[in-house]
Amino acid sequence: MESNTRSEQAFAGRVLVSIGLFLLTLLLLTLLYFTFDVVLLVFAAALLAIFLRGIADLLGRFLKISEGWLVMIVSILLIAVLAGAITLLAPDVEDQMREIRAKLPESAQKVSLYVSQFGWGRALIEQLPSVEDLRHSINPSSLLSGVGGFFSTTVGVVGNFFIVILLAIYLASEPRFYVRGFIKLFPLSRRHRATEVVAAVGETLRWWLIGKAASMIFIGVITWIGLSILGVPLALTLGLIAGLLSFIPNFGPIISALPALLLAFIDSPITAVYVLGLYVGVQLVESNIVTPLIERETVELPPALTIIFQLALAVLVGGLGLVLATPLLAVIMVVVQMVYIQDLLGDRDIEVKEKDLEE
Repeated sequence: MESNTRSEQAFAGRVLVSIGLFLLTLLLLTLLYFTFDVVLLVFAAALLAIFLRGIADLLGRFLKISEGWLVMIVSILLIAVLAGAITLLAPDVEDQMREIRAKLPESAQKVSLYVSQFGWGRALIEQLPSVEDLRHSINPSSLLSGVGGFFSTTVGVVGNFFIVILLAIYLASEPRFYVRGFIKLFPLSRRHRATEVVAAVGETLRWWLIGKAASMIFIGVITWIGLSILGVPLALTLGLIAGLLSFIPNFGPIISALPALLLAFIDSPITAVYVLGLYVGVQLVESNIVTPLIERETVELPPALTIIFQLALAVLVGGLGLVLATPLLAVIMVVVQMVYIQDLLGDRDIEVKEKDLEE
C-alpha cells in the first residue's frame, strides 16, 4: 500500500514537472514572439560586428595594438569612407532619385497603355491596385517594423540604425567576453561542443558576408555599366539600387529591376527587353560564378527553403525579417546539422552518405 502511494506521488510529481516545463516553454515562445524584432536587431548587430572584426583582424597584422582600438580605427575609417562616398555621390544620386520619382508615373502610364492593347493585359490591369492605394499602403518606416512595435514606433528607424552600430562596436571590440558568457550557460560536459558550434556559426556568417559583399559590388558595377551602354537614364542610381537590394536573395533583384524596366520603357519596349536581359544575365553570372565560389566555405542553402523562410519572416516582422532571413537561415542550418543531426542522431558522415546516394 505504501509503495502504491509513493508511485502515485512520483507520477504526480512527473506530471507537475511536465506541466511546468510546458508552461515555461510556452512563456518563452510568447516572449520570443513579442520581442522577435529586438532579436533581429541584435542579430543584425552581430553580422556587422563580424564584418568589423574581420577587417580589424586584417589591420591587426600591421598594427600591434589592442583589439578594441583596432575596431575603433576600422569603424572610424568606414565612417570616413562612407561620408566621402556620400559627399561625392549624393548630389548626383539625389538629382537622379528626384528624376526617377518624376518619371516613374509617366513610364507606368505608358506601360499600362501598351499592355492594355491585349486582352490579358486589360485583365491584369483590372486586378492591380491603384496608385493611391499603393501610396496609402506603403510605409517607408516598415523596413524595421516588428510585432513588438516598440523600436519601430518609439525610437524609429534612425534609432534602430544607431543601436545596431553601437551594439556591433561593443560586440566586435570584445567578442571573446560575450562568447565565453554564452558558453557558460551550457553544462561543463557540453561547453567544448558549444564552442565548436559557435565557431562554426561565426565562420559561416563571415564567409556569407564576404560572398554577399562581393556579389553586391559585382551586381552594382555591372548593372551600372550595362545600363549606361544601353542608354538607360539614371544608370548610376539604378546600379546602386541593384547592388544594395542584391543583399536580399531572390526578391531583391526583382524589386531593383522594376524601376529600370519602367524607365527603359519610356524609350521603347525593345529597350525594356534589353534591360530585362541585362538583369537576368547579371543574376545568372552572379549565381553561377560568384556564389558557388563562396559557398565552398559556407553552408549551402536550399533555394525553396530560403524563399519559404524569407516569406515567413517578412510576414512575421516585416522588411527587416526579409533582409535578415538568409543569414539567419544559414545559422539555423549549421546549428541543426551539428547539434541535431550529428550529436543527437549520431550521423556524422552526412556528406559521404549523400554522395553514395547520388552514385
